[in-house]
Amino acid sequence: MTNIIYILPDGSERVIDVDNGRSVMEGSVRNNLPGIVAECGGSCSCATCHVYLDEAAREHFEESTRDEDDLIEFLDDAQPTSRLSCQLIVSEAACGARIRVACSN
Repeated sequence: MTNIIYILPDGSERVIDVDNGRSVMEGSVRNNLPGIVAECGGSCSCATCHVYLDEAAREHFEESTRDEDDLIEFLDDAQPTSRLSCQLIVSEAACGARIRVACSN
């Protein structure tokens, strides 16, 4: 398990243990954190799991795919650090990664 730090829409932080090989989205959903809706269940087709990845954590996750980039492109609140949490797969290297949830849906 790896500690991931979720910064919630209200500014509070929650440290969640996420199983290695699982997504940041799954860690949020399994712990009932607000803001990550995950309507598509992690299939990279809805962008309701939009987060901002801390710059220091970028190297600990795979690069975004074209499909992910296409979905992010159409988000009103997209930023250079925007990612879909369903595409952020946790490994030991990501321990302490800070993930800011984009909205409270």
